[in-house]
Amino acid sequence: MNGTISADELKQLAGRRGEAQWVDVRSASEYAAGHVPGAINIPMEQIEARLGDLRPDGPIVLICQSGVRARLTAALLEPRRTDVTVLDGGTSAWVSAGFPVVVNAATRWALERQVRLVAGLLVVMGVVLALTVNPHWLYLSGFVGLGLAFAGLTNICAMASLLCKMPWNRSRRLRPATPSAQGQTCSLRNVSSAGGDSETIVP
Repeated sequence: MNGTISADELKQLAGRRGEAQWVDVRSASEYAAGHVPGAINIPMEQIEARLGDLRPDGPIVLICQSGVRARLTAALLEPRRTDVTVLDGGTSAWVSAGFPVVVNAATRWALERQVRLVAGLLVVMGVVLALTVNPHWLYLSGFVGLGLAFAGLTNICAMASLLCKMPWNRSRRLRPATPSAQGQTCSLRNVSSAGGDSETIVP
């Protein structure tokens, strides 16, 4: 297998999934929001550090949202693997074809996304306050920019550490499973291109 594969062709391989390993290279939050059934999650930025998670004895199908990141990931793997295929159109093409995706309805925002949101709001607030209240507020925007640059250089992010302590990022207490819920593992949402969806629990 090499090059690209269409959503219809990939669907036909579903019954023979043991022949290929399907890898979703999007972020964990994107993956949880809806992914092709059977695909494992290895974000693009982790692929080179997690080569051991890729099966050495079979081809690999890379999946992202539209196909762009999957192609970039395939280029990263090219020196090591020649049996890599990209889902043309990504998860969007899969959904447009009317095929189901696995959805975790209780997904929280990824920490990286939270950092981007808070940093952006602080920069905008600093600029607005500098223009309307006091020019010294511009230092807030500069401080945030300096912090992001430091985080990029050292991989140490004080804002991420602070956000980790927020209530919405703490581990949820699991409730005991009821008899009716035992054996239920996930849900399959069949999303149509018209915008309707149906959800069934898969044991």
